[in-house]
Amino acid sequence: MPKTEVGRYGRWVARESGQAWSQADEMRRLVPIVALTVAIIAVVADPSSAADLMLAAVPVAALAVWTYVPNVPLAAVSVAVIVPVVVAQRSGQLEPLLFEASLLAFVAGRWSRSGVSAAALGLVVAASPVAVSLIQDPSEISTGIWILGIALPWVIGRAAARQGQLAAQLDATRRELAQQALLAERRRVARDVHDLVGHGLAAVMIQVTSARHVLRRDPAAAEEALLSAEGVGRRSMQELRRTVALLRNDDEAGVAAPLPSAREIPALVDHARAGGLAAELRMRGDLSRIPPSVGVAVYRIAQEALANAVRHAPQARTVLGLELADGRVSLVAETTGPATSAPAGEPDRPRYGLIGMRERAAAVGGDFAAGPTPDGWRVSCCLPFEATDGAPDGERQNR
Repeated sequence: MPKTEVGRYGRWVARESGQAWSQADEMRRLVPIVALTVAIIAVVADPSSAADLMLAAVPVAALAVWTYVPNVPLAAVSVAVIVPVVVAQRSGQLEPLLFEASLLAFVAGRWSRSGVSAAALGLVVAASPVAVSLIQDPSEISTGIWILGIALPWVIGRAAARQGQLAAQLDATRRELAQQALLAERRRVARDVHDLVGHGLAAVMIQVTSARHVLRRDPAAAEEALLSAEGVGRRSMQELRRTVALLRNDDEAGVAAPLPSAREIPALVDHARAGGLAAELRMRGDLSRIPPSVGVAVYRIAQEALANAVRHAPQARTVLGLELADGRVSLVAETTGPATSAPAGEPDRPRYGLIGMRERAAAVGGDFAAGPTPDGWRVSCCLPFEATDGAPDGERQNR
């Protein structure tokens, strides 16, 4: 995922998360308004005594406190709502006030901390019509209808709570995916910088060092080394421009950024040979059959293997073998001969080249291995690809 896309995705995730929390807060702020509306309708529809009016005001106050005061226990709020509502029904008046119990059932289903507490509070609230039928003499309440009128809001509240939980899980997953995409983008840029800047500077430094060593006694050799360094620098700049164009391709329409492919591996070997490395390429198969994604990985792994040979074993012989068979492409780079000693502190530094080769192979589902041999060093990888119709395989050797 391009860096700009990662940024837009992260901002979209944050916006969606903020909207979800905003909607939950708005729903909670509506609770005391609905409670006040129910109390007013009950009092207007069925006028009663001043004591009953006070009882009608208690549930509204309790739900308002729960809405605006943090960490108020929902169990205490339930008691403050159910008891006045039930007591107000003793004379058979203010029956619409039971809608406060229905509202409480929704609150218990939506905002309880756990399913167990939601179920317990739901049962207590659903029992309030039964309690009303017991204190009224004679009973004038439709108990079954009110139980249904309380159970249904509780179910709706539980559904809303479950939706909120799923939204929170989805938000966490989105954030994790955005973070993973950002890390993957950083690793990709790090690999490209290592392959382009690191390889180019290392090759230039080797040629410059060679020129410095022979500058006084062999000016012609020094000039040749400097010309080689200039050529390496120009090729590195071309690679760098191509990679920058590729990174900006999603932002600027019409920018064509061709990817390197396995067909450019012979040129890599030629460049390494021109830099003084005893390199040999052995190929078996038609490189044009390799898909672009696999071709980029093969090219970069071959580039890193040759660069390591130039840097660590310039006097050794390196054989690069490339074979296509059975829907897989195999690359083996064997370096045989003496290796230069690493500078002080060099053995302890991270081996980003090996890390990058392993990541490129893993990205296309392939296997990678690298390590010392009795005579030198060996790098190998085997990458799968979808075979396509092409010319019969042939063998070609480039010396």
